[in-house]
Amino acid sequence: MPVVASLEKVSKTYGKDNLVVKALDDINLEISRGDYLAVMGASGSGKSTAMNILGCLDRPSSGQYQLNGKSVEKLSDDELAILRNQKLGFVFQQFHLLSDATALENVMLPMIYAGVSPSSREKRAKEALKKVGLTERMNNKPNQLSGGQQQRVAIARAIINKPALLLADEPTGALDSQTTEDVLDLFDKLHNSGITLVLVTHENEVASRAKKIVRFKDGKIIELKSN
Repeated sequence: MPVVASLEKVSKTYGKDNLVVKALDDINLEISRGDYLAVMGASGSGKSTAMNILGCLDRPSSGQYQLNGKSVEKLSDDELAILRNQKLGFVFQQFHLLSDATALENVMLPMIYAGVSPSSREKRAKEALKKVGLTERMNNKPNQLSGGQQQRVAIARAIINKPALLLADEPTGALDSQTTEDVLDLFDKLHNSGITLVLVTHENEVASRAKKIVRFKDGKIIELKSN
């Protein structure tokens, strides 16, 4: 399978002089098209830093990051913003929905920045909401939706621009156990449709749904295994 994202000898340091913290230490990682990867590790292990670099939210201090065959570590902030909009989808523990906007309007938002025509925006947003099982709730605002439904809206928004890589950071952290199962079932469905998915979690039950698990400790990858 073609490689979607690759980290080569990537390190990330914070601070200076005698107060340098090495969040990532010379890591190598390849994510192929169609992968479903769970990223695990204790707080401070480097997993969130790796996720931020994969999501072009942060830059490596050294090493190379390639997304869809393109080196991204030297792109300008504006170029990174365009890349995030066109090639990446994000799902977070907190849903980050606009409270005054309907589910449909929230899902359409990334397409406005991408310059998609209004008629296409609405059509594609309705299709995405159908894919996550929310056709009946597209005109509801976030405060009229359950936590699980809000996360489904966030997932629909994340996949709306057909990202090369879908990044989910503790996406079930704010959900009860049954809603967690529902959201993980949805991730399974998205993965089976061909979406490449990277999910950060500290829960073994959540990680067990992925096809591969990568484990971080002290800024290094200490394990990479197939499920």
